[in-house]
Amino acid sequence: MIKITKFGGSSVANAQQFTKVKNIIEADPARKFVVVSASGREHKDDNKVTDLLYLIEAHLKYSVDYLSLFQLIEERFLTIKKDLNLQYPIEKDLEELKGQLSKSMSTDYLVSRGEYLTAKLMAEYLGFPFVDAKDIITFHYDGKIDFDATKYRLDGFMKNHDRFVMPGFYGALPDGMIKTMSRGGSDITGSILARILNADMYENWTDVSGILMADPRIVHHPKRIDKITYSELRELSYMGASVLHEEAIFPVKEKNIPINILNTNHPEEGGTIIVEEDDGESGEMITGIAGKKNFTVVAIYKNHMSDEVGIIRRALEVFENYRVNIEHIPSGIDSFSIVVSGDEVNDVIYDIVSDIKRACNPDSIKVIDHIALIATVGRKMMYKPGMSGKIFSVLGENDINIRMIAQGSDEINIVVGVEDKDFEKTIDAIYHSFVKD
Repeated sequence: MIKITKFGGSSVANAQQFTKVKNIIEADPARKFVVVSASGREHKDDNKVTDLLYLIEAHLKYSVDYLSLFQLIEERFLTIKKDLNLQYPIEKDLEELKGQLSKSMSTDYLVSRGEYLTAKLMAEYLGFPFVDAKDIITFHYDGKIDFDATKYRLDGFMKNHDRFVMPGFYGALPDGMIKTMSRGGSDITGSILARILNADMYENWTDVSGILMADPRIVHHPKRIDKITYSELRELSYMGASVLHEEAIFPVKEKNIPINILNTNHPEEGGTIIVEEDDGESGEMITGIAGKKNFTVVAIYKNHMSDEVGIIRRALEVFENYRVNIEHIPSGIDSFSIVVSGDEVNDVIYDIVSDIKRACNPDSIKVIDHIALIATVGRKMMYKPGMSGKIFSVLGENDINIRMIAQGSDEINIVVGVEDKDFEKTIDAIYHSFVKD
């Protein structure tokens, strides 16, 4: 059996966390391929190494002294080395990095050093070979992963090794220049390796015991999701409920490799399994609830609109011209609404409305601000008649006014729009109406 194990920043924040990682690795001989993030926060007032590196980059840009920031990074790695009695000469790496700091330095190279240095120490601590991500993970020049080149390089390394520690978050372009992924990209690194190595499981170790059915800041002690499909996770992640980088789903989804979200601090608690399909009979009717605030709805009404070809396209082109992403497009016979992030249109909404009037000649157009979208997600909902009606009834009983309704064609999610002030109340009401105690 092959397991890829990726450990997030909180899992490698200090020597004590390193020890937990080692215990996890040694508990299962299938855990031979380890990916690490940069050392994260030890406590809520601490700094992530990656954040410090980005701050150094900003200080360099504006010719501001950065030595105090760099000292924090040095102290982090030197303390881990000392506490674990490691021998790797990380002082040389830190001194070399300090000597390279300049305005012309590649940002991708600089911020990747957090993962690189963390992985160097972890490799020695586990007694595993270190492999630099830049020598394996290969990007095309357009920023997409070159899976063929990556597999070729990894196969070459694996001829002489049966295990390794690799830094996440970065790789290299064909010319050897280091390129980073988006923040949280170490999740993607683990997913790429799982696909190429045909892993049986991709374990993603973090500081939570899986994915919760709702935000614990809103719902008191929500249940953990034991099993979720990739499609459901995608829906919930889009609404902000995720402990996994959403781009990490796609490499393993194609090969139906399950992902297990686990807690480094409490491995005994189990976690959430993410799979391609699950036809299990047991479990809750809904899988999870998530949402976001501060959307803007542009509602367009025109008599006999159903007889007019292209009106929605013309309206969408206006938003495209302003480079605004569309969230939802609920529609009726003579009307349709375009839902967008309020932050994206705050400064241009009146220009957009003016352009829509010229392009579509509507009878009326209305802008509704401060709308929250809440998605109720569940693969079993399609088999339960009246789910939408029950949700609407529950919200009515709680004096929550529904301003918008949308449902995906695959019937695994029902989205309602309510006023921002009713956001928390809506999530709490839906959760306690559908989830068994």
